[in-house]
Amino acid sequence: MANKKTDTMYPAQSTFSRDDDAFTALSTSALLAKSSVPYSHKRVADNYIIIKKVYKFQAVQGRISNTERQLLQKYDFNTLEFSTIKQINEELSYLKKWSTSNNELLRKDADTILQIRCKELKFIVAGRYAAITNEIYNGYRALEKYFEEISKFYFPLM
Repeated sequence: MANKKTDTMYPAQSTFSRDDDAFTALSTSALLAKSSVPYSHKRVADNYIIIKKVYKFQAVQGRISNTERQLLQKYDFNTLEFSTIKQINEELSYLKKWSTSNNELLRKDADTILQIRCKELKFIVAGRYAAITNEIYNGYRALEKYFEEISKFYFPLM
């Protein structure tokens, strides 16, 4: 009998993944999208996907303002370009919980933070780079994956 070597195709893995680890940090983003998602998250994701398909981010996207940065700091969140996939996945799970909270201020802040994240993502995608060009700080990929999974307008290419 001849030895047959089978090649297994794994999705993109983080630096800290083992070679045989098929479940990646981006898979967590997809799983977050499969559980119950607040309507405000779906609305932001649909907006992002439509703009991405129609305009492809050719227009210059502005950075976030100091007020928006202060809101992120209030909840101890980094800017998107200084965030890891794990940090963004944790943040998304918090934002999902907070968006359905009974506390109106927390609900409002959660929805505002998601819109800030969308604005940051548009800036990074428009510039086709992040200020930190390290493989560790690619949390924007997790956010984009989350938006793609929850949007009704995203159809992956086969």
